[in-house]
Amino acid sequence: MKNLSKNWITEDIIDAEYKRYILLAYLNEVGHNFEEKKLYPHLAEVIEHHRQLLALKQNTQNLYSSFPDHIKQVDWENLRIDFEKMAGHEGIMNELEEIINYSIPQFEKYVQTGKQLFDYVENLLQVEPVGVLPLYAFEGYMFLLRPKSKETFVYEYTITIFEEAEQRYRAIHTEYLDSYKQSFTNTPENIKLDLIKNRAKLPNPAVYVVNPQIEIPLMETYLPIAKRAVVKLIRQ
Repeated sequence: MKNLSKNWITEDIIDAEYKRYILLAYLNEVGHNFEEKKLYPHLAEVIEHHRQLLALKQNTQNLYSSFPDHIKQVDWENLRIDFEKMAGHEGIMNELEEIINYSIPQFEKYVQTGKQLFDYVENLLQVEPVGVLPLYAFEGYMFLLRPKSKETFVYEYTITIFEEAEQRYRAIHTEYLDSYKQSFTNTPENIKLDLIKNRAKLPNPAVYVVNPQIEIPLMETYLPIAKRAVVKLIRQ
């Protein structure tokens, strides 16, 4: 899927009908991915585009400064080039206003659809610890169960804390390790023991098993939502 450029409004020709065509083609692909329960990176993209459009509407100076300068005239006597802003043309500004006013509700619709899908999937995820958890749970393993293929995907995770604007955030980083075919011997408890035996790096790891209850795309939806669910559980 082709991404929508961050500067899609001011790139190429500034024509409301043309930009509407570009936008609807992009959102049509986003919609198809949402129908297939593929959330990322599309949900994050439409949220960011929506945020940028609101900022442009509220701050006309930002919009004006985003335009390139055009040569107005060449002063050969003083060896000087005079420039003018494209945004100085009333017709262009009217086109931009029409594009922005049309685009904001379009993005709002897909932002809401994506968030509803996110909440739907998140509510279906069952996250439980495997065995006794250590006091330090900021690193360990995450087991993602796959109902259809009867597999357990194993990820090592590390949670870091960073501060921004006087607020603290948690970020989770994961690394895929292996997959196990689900069986009477390959239970989450036995997989945990196998990891402890063969990976000295984490002798007493925190381990969480995630059961989605439904079949969902792994990379585009399951993994990112499972990561957030594990972080939320650890915070509690």
